[in-house]
Amino acid sequence: MKKKMKVLGIETSCDETSVAIIEVNGKSVRVLFHETASQIPVHQIYGGVVPEVAARLHVAETVTLLDRALGFNIEYRMSNVECRSVKTKSPSAKFEIRLPAGKAGNSKFGFDAIAVTQGPGLATALRVGIEAGRTLAMVTGKPIIGVNHLEGHLASAWLIPENRRHWKFPMLALLVSGGHSELVLMKDFCDYRVLGRTRDDAAGEAFDKTAKLMGLGYPGGPIISKLAKQGRADAFDVPRPMLHDPSLDFSFSGLKTAVRRIWEGLSKKQRADKQVAADLCASIQAAIVEVLMTKTLAAAKKYQPASIIMVGGVSANQQLQAALRSGVRRELKGVRLLSPPKGFYTDNAAMIAAAGAWRFIQGEKHDWKKLDAKPELDL
Repeated sequence: MKKKMKVLGIETSCDETSVAIIEVNGKSVRVLFHETASQIPVHQIYGGVVPEVAARLHVAETVTLLDRALGFNIEYRMSNVECRSVKTKSPSAKFEIRLPAGKAGNSKFGFDAIAVTQGPGLATALRVGIEAGRTLAMVTGKPIIGVNHLEGHLASAWLIPENRRHWKFPMLALLVSGGHSELVLMKDFCDYRVLGRTRDDAAGEAFDKTAKLMGLGYPGGPIISKLAKQGRADAFDVPRPMLHDPSLDFSFSGLKTAVRRIWEGLSKKQRADKQVAADLCASIQAAIVEVLMTKTLAAAKKYQPASIIMVGGVSANQQLQAALRSGVRRELKGVRLLSPPKGFYTDNAAMIAAAGAWRFIQGEKHDWKKLDAKPELDL
C-alpha cells in the first residue's frame, strides 16, 4: 500500500445509511469523516427490516450525510423529472448535485475515488447508494468502485493501526453478521478462499428470529446478549448444529427450531418469568458461540494462519469475543486475534472505503454508467 489517496465510502445495503472519507498513505489510514444513520427505531415497529421502507429512508439520509461530508448542494426528487443525474431502477429517487463554481470534485476534504456497496444486500436499498455514487462519479469525474459488502467487513479490522502492524498473510477471518456466517482464508489483499459458510440461517439471523419468537424485539442479538448476563447457559438443552461435522460449514436453522419447541413447551407463567427468559437467552448464546468458536479454531489448526480476524455485527457479542480470545490463547500459540474498532462492527461506510482503497490501489474501477446492484454477490 504505497499510494496516498482519499476514498469516499457510501453504504446502504440494509438498514444503516453511512458515509465516510478515509485517507490511505502507505500503512497509515485516517478516518477523516464518518457518520452512520440507523433505521433500527423504524424497523423495530415491524419486527424486522422492510426493504421498501429501508430504501426510502436511505434516500434522505444519504443526501444529509453527503451534504455534511462534502459540502455540496445535493438534492433528490421523488419523481421522474429530468435533472442532472443518473436514472435509477430504485423506486426511491434520483439525485441532483450542484457543485460550487470552479470547485468540481473539491469538497472540504476532497476525495480521489468513490467506493459504494454493490452487494450483497437488499436490492432497492443498494441502488440508493449506487445511484448517489454514480451521480457523484459523473459530476466530479472521479473513479468509482463497486465494493463487495463482505470484503468491506474484512477491511473493517484494517482500520486499527495496531492491527495493521500485525497484518500478515495468510489470515483467517470469521465473518458473522445478520445474513452471513463464513470462514474465509485471506491469502492477500483481494484474494480470498471461502472455507466454510452457513447452509441455512446465519448466526445473526438465529439471534434475531429466536428473539422475535420470544417477543423480545428487534434486533435480537444485543437483546439476547444483555439478558444472557443474568441467565444460566446450561439451563436449557439447546443443540450445537454441525459442531462435530468434519466440514467447516455452519447451520443454525435446527437451533432456531429447537428453541421454538422449548418456548412453546413452556407454560404461560414460565414465559412471563424474566429469569426463565434470561436462562433461555444464555443457553441460546452459549450454543451459537460454541459453534462459531469451535469451527474457527478447527480452521486455524488446519490452515495455520498468521492471525485471525473476527468481523461483522455478531462479532460485537462480548461472550463470543471472550470465548474466541481464550480459545486462541489456549490452542493457537503465536496467533493474534484482530477485530474492528469499537463502533465499526456493524455496517458502516469506513469499511467500504477501506475495501475500495484495496481495489483501487490494484487498478480496479468500474464504469459508472453500467454499475448496478448485485444483491446476491459473494466473495
